[in-house]
Amino acid sequence: FCTPCLQECLKPKKPVCGVCRSTLLPGSRALDLEKQIEATETACNGCNKKMYLSKMRSHVASCSKYQNYIMEGVKAVTKEPLHNSRNFPNRFTFPCPYCSERNLDQEGLVEHCKTLHSTDAKQVVCPICASMPWGDPNYRSANFMEHLQRRHRFSYDTFVVGDYDADEDDMMAQVLMRSLRDK
Repeated sequence: FCTPCLQECLKPKKPVCGVCRSTLLPGSRALDLEKQIEATETACNGCNKKMYLSKMRSHVASCSKYQNYIMEGVKAVTKEPLHNSRNFPNRFTFPCPYCSERNLDQEGLVEHCKTLHSTDAKQVVCPICASMPWGDPNYRSANFMEHLQRRHRFSYDTFVVGDYDADEDDMMAQVLMRSLRDK
């Protein structure tokens, strides 16, 4: 994870997991995992030098071949910016479907609705789903609170590879190809 994403997940008010967005609880150190990291050997993807996983982070920070490997990967998945002025839907902030509150990010919308509208049974359109290419802006959820908690526990941009309009099968193929290249 990059620093801004980690900082977002570790907000002092409520730290959450970077993948599933579940609340993080204080716990004890995973000593068995630490031992496994100390004992597992692997090779750098840049220079192929073998080392223990526990040393990998400091190595890749100074390995120029690894930095080149990362930049090649970034170039491979980055598309040229579109020069035409297409209208892109806002997928970063959303209005509350119950009240006049606006500019809530996904996590903020979920928290806002849980706090202020948990007993409201009115059928509403999910603003997050409505902003997606596959979303129906007219579909009213029978149980919006259940929908929010099940469907929006994580942010789509964590899992969408580059393009919201891309075919799901194409995205899966891209992810699989990248995972094979990283071995």
